[in-house]
Amino acid sequence: MAVKQLKEKVGQVLEKYQRDKSALIDILHDTQSEIGYLPKEALEAVGQGLGVPLSRVYSVATFFKAFSLKPRGRHLINVCLGTACHVRGADKVLEQMEKELGIKTGANTPDLKFTLEIVRCVGACALGPMVIIGEDYHGEMTPEKVSEVLKNYS
Repeated sequence: MAVKQLKEKVGQVLEKYQRDKSALIDILHDTQSEIGYLPKEALEAVGQGLGVPLSRVYSVATFFKAFSLKPRGRHLINVCLGTACHVRGADKVLEQMEKELGIKTGANTPDLKFTLEIVRCVGACALGPMVIIGEDYHGEMTPEKVSEVLKNYS
């Protein structure tokens, strides 16, 4: 996306929130929804548009896991490695995900279809191992189920 187009999208988001500094998190969320991630140019435009230092915008963008400073795939996959999921074999599920997708944890597939990440707990310990793809929760995951689950996401 060209810088000019990026700044236009940020400007639209800023106008939606009437350039209200207290809406910084919402502004970043909507900006990321529009662009797909939060590149440096978007953070700078938000800071300039709100009249706040880039360091403040950056600190909020890096504090919350929901924000990404690099492109993510269309489908974000989170494999829970919390204690309950780990003891039930989440590490094997993660290995199978990496094998099926051909990427390591923290990476995107070359076609930007998937991003694979880990989380430490999703609060569904009784259903572990848990895999979350987008907003879909997949409990009692096994390495054998990985391929079938991934087929559901185009």
